Amino acid sequence: MKATWNNTIIAESNDTKIVESNHYFPKDSINEEYFKLSDSHTRCPWKGEASYFNIEVEGEVNQDAAWYYPQTSHAAKPIENYVAFWKGIKVTV
Repeated sequence: MKATWNNTIIAESNDTKIVESNHYFPKDSINEEYFKLSDSHTRCPWKGEASYFNIEVEGEVNQDAAWYYPQTSHAAKPIENYVAFWKGIKVTV
């Protein structure tokens, strides 16, 4: 699987996990140069508190376009520290 934005591959992995129709990428599969920590957080009733990344490619910023769960609930342990995307980021085979 590949995650792309602004014609740039920002993550690539053969080991994504699908939860609620989202592909979660292992953190070591992201191209960290494009990821900047955001101050945003949300809470999922069954996964726990999500943290976000802003994606920056070629001077453009996609605010809070990636999220992950640094500490999940027991039910969501398989995606702990895996990264998922939205806001126009394309995830393809």
